[in-house]
Amino acid sequence: VQLQASGGGLVQAGGSLRLSCAASGSVASMNLMGWYRQAPGKQRELVADITSGGSANYADSVKGRFSISRDNAKNTVDLQMNSLKPEDTAVYYCNGEEIRGRWSTKYIYWGQGTLVTVSS
Repeated sequence: VQLQASGGGLVQAGGSLRLSCAASGSVASMNLMGWYRQAPGKQRELVADITSGGSANYADSVKGRFSISRDNAKNTVDLQMNSLKPEDTAVYYCNGEEIRGRWSTKYIYWGQGTLVTVSS
């Protein structure tokens, strides 16, 4: 499975962006999909993730502003980002986690990243 992230760009503080992650294969088998971000000089951190059942989890810093959704029929996972702040500036990566096989092996997939820049 390959993940392709898109939707990044430059936006003013208070604005909105929608990121989309398209999978080359089915995402229905992914037990967990999410978005991570990495700002310059910082470690990659979880922004939000969503289970196959639709339960979402958010970093405290984005709660109430970001919303994650997945469409298993379209093989996409989107991140709606509202009320953006300069501190949201980072490269955003989509991520998928799949557990399969006789030994319940975990497979982790990463997209190539898309840059989000929020100006003050």
